Amino acid sequence: MIKRIHLIALLPALLVGGVAGAQQYPIMDAVADRVIQRYQQSSCEQLWQEKGKPKPEREKEAVQMLRNDPQMRTAFINKIAGPVVNKMFECGMIP
Repeated sequence: MIKRIHLIALLPALLVGGVAGAQQYPIMDAVADRVIQRYQQSSCEQLWQEKGKPKPEREKEAVQMLRNDPQMRTAFINKIAGPVVNKMFECGMIP
């Protein structure tokens, strides 16, 4: 019974911590949302065409920021992984 009370007491703290963590990188959240939207709205043909093109300078800068900040990179990957990988699988970009 005491363990159950401790878990119930910790639940609000975990939820608040999760919300606070989501607000830690507002710019990264906006970029991740755009990446997700781009994958969801693009056809497979469009994604295949974009794959071979050189990346814009702003995108290179964003990737460099993610390389330099492991926590931000983890948050970014956690946010985009599901939608992006699902689309890539649908398009035959991954086995």
